[in-house]
Amino acid sequence: MDTVFVEVSAEPPRRVRAGECVVDAALDLIGGKWKGVIVYHLLDGPLRFSQLKRHLPGVTQRMLTKQLRELEAAGLVHRTVYAQVPPRVDYRLTEAGRKLAPVIYALRAWGEAHLRIKAEP
Repeated sequence: MDTVFVEVSAEPPRRVRAGECVVDAALDLIGGKWKGVIVYHLLDGPLRFSQLKRHLPGVTQRMLTKQLRELEAAGLVHRTVYAQVPPRVDYRLTEAGRKLAPVIYALRAWGEAHLRIKAEP
């Protein structure tokens, strides 16, 4: 039996208002404790909610849901709901979300170079 799925599309991302700082607007879309890490893990491909939760051991289910909804509303994450029993939902980056790869990888490289864990004596 073939799987039937329903694609849920998000509204287009917000536009920068006159006089608003573009950097501030961009950080508003991916800022916070979890959004950047969610995008980082989705760079490897689509993940289910439970898979994302395993990658983020400190996040609550409620917070992960909220962050995913915000990323979806920003047009960075696409949510696909498969009409099957039990229901299945996959999250993947949109084209705009994939364009964040250089930024996320640059943050990782900076973190590796500047945020070294001090060795215990």
